[in-house]
Amino acid sequence: MTDPTSPGPADKQPAGPGPSKSGTATAVPPEAIRAIPVRHPLRWVSAAVVLALLGLLVYAFANADIEWGDVPEYLFADRVIEAAGKTLLVTVLAMLLGVVLGIVLAIMRLSDNPVTSAFANLYIWFFRGTPVLLQLLLWYNLGLVFQTLNLGPFYKNEMTDVMTPFMAALLGLGLNEAAYMAEIVRAGIQSVDEGQTEASHALGMSQGKTMRRIVLPQAMRVIVPPTGNEFINMLKTSSLAMVIQYTELTFVATEISTTRLNPMEMYIVVAIWYLAMTSVFSVIQYYIERHYAKGSVRQLPPTPWQKIRRSVFSGPRLMGTR
Repeated sequence: MTDPTSPGPADKQPAGPGPSKSGTATAVPPEAIRAIPVRHPLRWVSAAVVLALLGLLVYAFANADIEWGDVPEYLFADRVIEAAGKTLLVTVLAMLLGVVLGIVLAIMRLSDNPVTSAFANLYIWFFRGTPVLLQLLLWYNLGLVFQTLNLGPFYKNEMTDVMTPFMAALLGLGLNEAAYMAEIVRAGIQSVDEGQTEASHALGMSQGKTMRRIVLPQAMRVIVPPTGNEFINMLKTSSLAMVIQYTELTFVATEISTTRLNPMEMYIVVAIWYLAMTSVFSVIQYYIERHYAKGSVRQLPPTPWQKIRRSVFSGPRLMGTR
């Protein structure tokens, strides 16, 4: 016979961690995961190669026959500052001309009118198919074809007096840019869904009002980035105007280097000015793109100043916190 007080099979305790005195089960903490980072030895090799090449470049310029004292001397010289202002002036005016005319050409090309569409296609074909330098020379020598500019009772003058180096540079750069801006604006307009146009027409809006208030504001998100790139490219392309005697940065630097025999020093000065101007306009382009990105992204990316302020003034973070 069995002892009634002896524990039966149902009374045996299971193996493993049992209940504690308090009646709760003892939890076994999971083992910590050891994350082993992946090694990238080629990154160190490529970094060493890049640093070595930069060191050789710095060494070559440091030991070159360059009078580095001429760089700060001419960097803010009166002639150089005046030339930088003329470069900026012709760039801004030519870009404005190119943007306005490009919008008109894009609308003409998308028009159902075969005459206006054919004219826009012909314009874009010609100005995109010929070099900018050739167009500058054609405008500068326009007096060989038309001796006078006669606008009837409004204006009449000799073409040689009208087509100054500034006017030739403005027309050559601006009309050439209009051909590229027409393609950029056309791509932006076609990126807007046709349902937007149909809905505006259903509300009674005219074609022009639909383009101004519905299509173009939405197309700006696509138009702005390449337009900013075109402006920076225009700023650099304006140096071609030196061949028509327009006194921009490169022309003035070449004149000074001819008399002072310091071409490398003057070209370094010009490079610093171009880098400074393109850097400023790149920041402006970033903020314009950020403005027109509203509505297309859930959260706007932080500005450069916000990134700096967050990294400098936020302080150290606790581990595991956001």
